[in-house]
Amino acid sequence: MPALPRRPSAATPSACLFLLLLLLVSLAWVRSNSRGLAGLPPNSAATTPIAIMGLMPLSDSVEKGRIGRGVLPAMQLALEQILNESLLSPYSLDLRYYDTECDNAKGLKAFYDAIKYGPTHLMVFGGVCTTVTSIIAESLIGWNLVQLSFAATTPELADKKKYPYFFRTVPSDNAVNPAILKLLKHYEWKRVGTLTQDIRRFSEVRNDLTGVLYGEDIEISDTESFSNDPCTSVKKLKGNDVRIILGQFNEEMAARVFCCAFNEKMFGPKYQWIIPGWYQNSWWEKAIPLLNSSHCLAINLLGAMEGYIGVDFEPLSSKQIKTISGRTPQQYEAEYNHRRGNVEASKFHGFAYDGIWVIAKTLQQAMKILNATNKNQKIEDFNYTNKELGKIFLDAMNQTSFFGVTGQVMFRNGERMGTIKFTQFQDKKEVKVGEYNAILDSLEIINNSIKFHGKEPPKDRTIIQKQLRKISLPLYSILSALTILGMIMASAFLFFNIKNRNQKLIKMSSPYMNNLIILGGMLSYASIFLFGLDGSFVSEKTFETLCTVRTWILTVGYTTAFGAMFAKTWRVHAIFKNVKMKKKPDPAGRDISILPILEHCENTHMTIWLGIVYAYKGLLMLFGCFLAWETRNVSIPALNDSKYIGMSVYNVGIMCIIGAAVSFLTRDQPNVQFCIVALVIIFCSTITLCLVFVPKLITLRTNPDAATRNRGLQFTQNQKKDDSKTSTSVTSVNQASTSRLEGLQSENHQLRMKITELDKALEEVTMQLQDTPEKTTYIKQNHYQELNDILSIRNFTENKDGEKPILKNHLDQNPQAQWNTTESSRTSKDFIEDINSPEHIQRRLSLQLPILHHAYLPSIGGVDASCASPCVSPSASPRHRHVPPSFRVMVSGL
Repeated sequence: MPALPRRPSAATPSACLFLLLLLLVSLAWVRSNSRGLAGLPPNSAATTPIAIMGLMPLSDSVEKGRIGRGVLPAMQLALEQILNESLLSPYSLDLRYYDTECDNAKGLKAFYDAIKYGPTHLMVFGGVCTTVTSIIAESLIGWNLVQLSFAATTPELADKKKYPYFFRTVPSDNAVNPAILKLLKHYEWKRVGTLTQDIRRFSEVRNDLTGVLYGEDIEISDTESFSNDPCTSVKKLKGNDVRIILGQFNEEMAARVFCCAFNEKMFGPKYQWIIPGWYQNSWWEKAIPLLNSSHCLAINLLGAMEGYIGVDFEPLSSKQIKTISGRTPQQYEAEYNHRRGNVEASKFHGFAYDGIWVIAKTLQQAMKILNATNKNQKIEDFNYTNKELGKIFLDAMNQTSFFGVTGQVMFRNGERMGTIKFTQFQDKKEVKVGEYNAILDSLEIINNSIKFHGKEPPKDRTIIQKQLRKISLPLYSILSALTILGMIMASAFLFFNIKNRNQKLIKMSSPYMNNLIILGGMLSYASIFLFGLDGSFVSEKTFETLCTVRTWILTVGYTTAFGAMFAKTWRVHAIFKNVKMKKKPDPAGRDISILPILEHCENTHMTIWLGIVYAYKGLLMLFGCFLAWETRNVSIPALNDSKYIGMSVYNVGIMCIIGAAVSFLTRDQPNVQFCIVALVIIFCSTITLCLVFVPKLITLRTNPDAATRNRGLQFTQNQKKDDSKTSTSVTSVNQASTSRLEGLQSENHQLRMKITELDKALEEVTMQLQDTPEKTTYIKQNHYQELNDILSIRNFTENKDGEKPILKNHLDQNPQAQWNTTESSRTSKDFIEDINSPEHIQRRLSLQLPILHHAYLPSIGGVDASCASPCVSPSASPRHRHVPPSFRVMVSGL
């Protein structure tokens, strides 16, 4: 039974008698049984007792009371051995026990009662429950008391700023993290995931583990936590391809986790679970009845658990080495089991045993320090206000180092540098498979005892074998051949354009702009060669350069081709929308999977860049469509390309939209994507070049004049006396013909002057004809009807009824009077007088007018000026035979 603290003197005599009787019974029981709860060994009467405050749960009313009861035999054994060896002579340890009952209020009351009513305690030993221990440990600095715990594993107590006087012989829960790191490195697991129950104890371990793994080239690919149902978190771990799972949860939740793992198939040769190893023996047997059997059977749970690795501190060293007590850990364990009898063993008994030895070694070291200082102080001089002795005890404990039953005992900032063990669940039982020495930072796997479901340890991820998806060489060759054919065609168009640049048809269609269109097409063709070059042909660095080059080549080619085409249309639009303008300048079996590796050209602001490019090129095409629409009515075929521009824009627009969409959807198929991109470029470039140049080629070979003639050009003749008042109405011109117009007008003036001279000569010839009655008769008989037919064909005049009038004169009305060939007896005088008579004048006019009109008919679309004279038959005289004309022009304004 625990020793009772002192009570105030106001107690009644009956109460004092009862307490005295109880104390006597307790002393008698202790002396008769060495496993009792007394603080001093039986033969300690000759020594000076040093009081140590023992704080721990002992009652049966709390679950952790079994821990306190389980460690009492170990502590009693240590006290006896220390006394027998006279380690602290002339002192002996007087361990006084105070039951905290794992309750904060009761624990604090027990602590303050011990301070107020008990003897002066040099140290505090114990601390099992986390909350009680943390509250007391935080207040120790006010009492200059050093506390040593054997069972408090919470990581919170490692904060030396908050708990500077706290030590523990049991490793912290965080002490397993360096061991886990060593295990991960041993099996080369570099990718893990964590699954944590939402409890502070587990969250602290998880957070510390994150810090331990940071910078160790180990990736925590997923961090999941849960409160009650872990299945959602387990499913997420599987979705992220986590194969090595580090769990932090209690026994009850562990059973649920493995049921979820079974349902998700997260067990077997592909997975490895690493969980806490401090669960009670056969913990799963207690957890199975709590599970819903319809979701997880016992056999399913055990199947999912098979192979998990537990990590926990080593309760007893496995080394066959004598400890500070002169016994091996195995010999100590045998004595402990003998002393505890029917009391349930506690996993902390070895740490409690070593803890008593730590207190003894600390006091021994403090005695040496005091003796060395010659201050005549003794350890029994300590009181709660003596900071100097309290600091000496603190430093002495921090320097403690010996080999105990739990391994090498030493502290680093108050934390035990202990041994961590690894166990594995094999065939429905836990088997120790290795241990980690924190002092040496070494991992030992016992005879390769770890068993895996497969022939080798699980992989930390699905093994990815990168396979570069290459563009097929035959496909590249075929499309390159088509591209070469397209470039040859473009070169042929370029040759044709340069060779015929002085032809009116080509000159009117702006040959320099045509050259730019061809250049843009050839640049677009050239980009296909670069689009087909991937990692199978060039290095990665070169490919990055090609990404930029091929994009700019295609962009510049597109802009050059359509920019030049639209510039041509703009020129025509500007001319015909502004008739005052004279000139316009030219414009400018194992867990292995295959991961296809694809090479794409991307940059940080890809979306913005593409948006800008698509926007301005779209505006360029819309502007071209506008110009084509505005110039659709131009009547000169050599200038009017609106129909072909519209067709080009339509084809390119549709193909680009379809090509871009299909290319985006086939990004994971480089052969298909390259084929689509190449065919779109080839089709667009070829169609555009053919629409621009094929019609010109055909027209130039068949009827070059028809393309340059204004189909809607009409002239209005209004002969005036002054040539300076002549007006010419032209409805369509172009830049090339504007410079020639002045020359043609000059030629026109010269021709009109020549016609005037011919009129004079014609009049003389007509007058001479009057002396030849035979020819006059010939003209009368053969050419009047011919002249009438010519005039009627060209619609020279029409009457109101639409009938073609016959050229008439007075000779038709009285032929016998005017053309009587039998009057040959006239005298010369009569003939001369008759020439100037009104009848002769009328006759001359009737002959001259048809001849003059016949000469002027070509200017209004009539007979050619090169035809024979209408007055004389081609066979009548050598003087009137057909002479080829020197000029083939249209004359107006006569």
